[in-house]
Amino acid sequence: MTFNLADKTRDAHERLNEEYGIQAIKGYDDPMHELIGTILSHRTTHANEATAYRTMRERFPTWEQVRDAPLPALIDAIQTANYPEIKAPYIQNLLTHLFRETGTANIDFLGSLSTEEAMNWLTNLPGIGLKTATILLLFTFHKPVLPVDTHVHRVTQRLGLIGPKVSAEKAHTILLNYLPQDSLILFNFHKHFYWHGQRVCTWYYPKCNNCVLQNMCDFYQSGSTASLSSTPVKKAKPKSS
Repeated sequence: MTFNLADKTRDAHERLNEEYGIQAIKGYDDPMHELIGTILSHRTTHANEATAYRTMRERFPTWEQVRDAPLPALIDAIQTANYPEIKAPYIQNLLTHLFRETGTANIDFLGSLSTEEAMNWLTNLPGIGLKTATILLLFTFHKPVLPVDTHVHRVTQRLGLIGPKVSAEKAHTILLNYLPQDSLILFNFHKHFYWHGQRVCTWYYPKCNNCVLQNMCDFYQSGSTASLSSTPVKKAKPKSS
């Protein structure tokens, strides 16, 4: 079967809709929770993110207290999230910027901005990249954007929906152009490809025999030998002397 890439993207999405079921858009009720939680979530599990966030807010109940906390104390509070020594200064720098620019740690106003305005405002904040901005805007404000995390990047690249050298940042725009500008569709695309990357199309050892996308997957058709920027190159075992 021959596909152009937009058709192939939509067909893959339809198969994953059938596999995982349509989900309602769901994020945290508080936009600040979504923003800070997303920072905490980088390279860690959802459970560890939730523990880090809960501990941080128990020890520092207001955002002013989080901003002004001694850095070692904040690092300790979020220690269940990987790389707390990197994330804690990011969070404090972000909060300092928010209070300086708006007088408060409240970003509810993003809901009334256009998608482009909201995206520009967020990505001008220190430490906020496309992934964090798109998650916040889609999950909380239902803006038609598409988060591309490591799982979404890996699965779409193995399928051949994006090129073998395309970065996750560039993939945001490419994949978004293949899909309807509908927040529910984009949310389900993100969630389903995310789950598929976690459960089936895993980093080192993808479970290709269990994959509903097998017959349209460039990586599988190549015998799993394609060189892609999203997957690791396995190091050869050192020869014994």
